[in-house]
Amino acid sequence: MGFKGWPETTVKRNNGEKVNAKAPVIISASRSTDIPAFYSKWFFNRLKKGHLKWFNPFNGKPQYISFQNTRVIVFWSKNPLPVIPYLDILDKKGINYYFLFTLNDYEREGLEPNVPPLSERINTFKELSRRIGKEKVIWRYDPLMLPPGMNVDQLLSRIKYIGNTLHSYTEKLVISFVQILRYKKVRSKLLNESALFDKENLLQSEFSYHQKIELAEKLQRLNRRWDLEIADCAGEVNLESYGVRPNQCIDDMLMKRLFNNDRVLIHFLHTGKLPKGNQARLFTEYPENVPSLKDKGQRSACKCIYSKDVGMYNTCPHICLYCYANTSAQKVNHNHSRHNPSNEGIIQ
Repeated sequence: MGFKGWPETTVKRNNGEKVNAKAPVIISASRSTDIPAFYSKWFFNRLKKGHLKWFNPFNGKPQYISFQNTRVIVFWSKNPLPVIPYLDILDKKGINYYFLFTLNDYEREGLEPNVPPLSERINTFKELSRRIGKEKVIWRYDPLMLPPGMNVDQLLSRIKYIGNTLHSYTEKLVISFVQILRYKKVRSKLLNESALFDKENLLQSEFSYHQKIELAEKLQRLNRRWDLEIADCAGEVNLESYGVRPNQCIDDMLMKRLFNNDRVLIHFLHTGKLPKGNQARLFTEYPENVPSLKDKGQRSACKCIYSKDVGMYNTCPHICLYCYANTSAQKVNHNHSRHNPSNEGIIQ
């Protein structure tokens, strides 16, 4: 017994036309672009309207997404400061949420050209943590990479600085190793848009098996001070013996812990279905024959459960050079300039 897909409903478009829509319980905002940093106004306009329009990146076809069943929003961001003033809206609506906050330090290498300075991002992390609770702000150092001139110890010194500053403001660190071989567009951007890389040194920025082990061992030594849970996102090397477990970014166990009073959500997480009528109840134990909620649309090493991502490729003006979701800065700037917060979709 597996997940049967999100329920369907109808929504009324801006022009009055009624269209079919998916009504997911969990929304991811977003793996594909930084909605909190650049599209907060659009997102909360669409939340007020009750639906948004998403475009399939492979065939360009639109799909309408209704918020009527939404119980959790997972925000992904490198600069969530613009979304903080909107969070009261979610609280009033009773919609649960947490943040995956990517906080790296590649300032000297210029790999994240449009993110705010490190000191400002650290301050934003602290502000968000104080506002919503440290258990709802997960620190990601993503990706881990070794640009020319950097070794494992030098990278760890940057992680150490951030960790020493932030460990009281989070409960968890998620790491993710860069994958340059996997993504042709990443190789192209690093070679064409950075003076650091050439064809000979490019792949050396990926971690070898032994370098992954070295980093995990030394990270755990740092963690003696931090006492954080450390997890690896879609890792291809088992690091559990070094204290680094496989991660779930869209995490049902975290949701059960943080949002255990939400009967509708808990019912869904245990059964894979929304309750009918007054069926919703709080489970103290898993029922028999629990359906698998693993998202089969993600990589095989990914442990995430199903969610509906509502972002679009080639729309994130951070323009990080290692990012698989953008093809070029020129394309991003073109798309971003076309964006209007009143549109149903990010790009229309």
